[in-house]
Amino acid sequence: MLDISAVSVAYGQHRALSDAALTVGRGEIVVILGANGAGKTSLLKAIAGIVPCLPGKNVILSGRDLSRLPAHEIVEAGLASVPEGRGIFGELTVAENLLLGANPKRARGSEAARRQQVLSLFPRLNERLPQMVRTMSGGEQQMVAIGRALMSNPDILLLDEPSLGLSPLLVRELFAALRQVRETGVGLLLVEQNARESLALADRGYLIENGRIVGSGTAQALQSDPAVRRAYLGGIETGAA
Repeated sequence: MLDISAVSVAYGQHRALSDAALTVGRGEIVVILGANGAGKTSLLKAIAGIVPCLPGKNVILSGRDLSRLPAHEIVEAGLASVPEGRGIFGELTVAENLLLGANPKRARGSEAARRQQVLSLFPRLNERLPQMVRTMSGGEQQMVAIGRALMSNPDILLLDEPSLGLSPLLVRELFAALRQVRETGVGLLLVEQNARESLALADRGYLIENGRIVGSGTAQALQSDPAVRRAYLGGIETGAA
């Protein structure tokens, strides 16, 4: 469904990303693992059209070339993003944030159904629809951010560090909701520092170092790889993890 190649990003003289390539299928969860500064966030922003790329970028979604589209048209094409830090409107209510998420033309006809789906995924939001988002907990705000992105009726959802700052209990709740999102046919591309939980959630993964994709495989294969265990799982054996 999503096929990217030759994606490169530079900030001045610094090359943040070099010829990145990956795929995400329908209803598939793919995780990107890498250290801080490896280029994970730059990759998601490049795919979403938020940062300019060097010539040669190819981003294909369901056969449509998105490589030269601006960010708002990429959302219209079916690719939504939940950035690190959530990017929600704190002075607006939960209901208003969700309504803004349904602004793309592709989502307007199914707004009521999408809203019901979001509230089914995150039942506590149903109790807080009139609440101003800045007064909510970090976990609840993350639910709002993901819910707002889902309101755009995406085919692919990009998530940058969705579990950052959340308690283990909320992380499990959040990842359970992402499994349900996958079951609707939406593909998820996930950047996560929590390698153990994300590999347990994902179907496949990519490893990124110094702006380059250096490895890939099924989540199970990556969990079993000694180098991946040492780098991302604290050296813990797969069975113990």
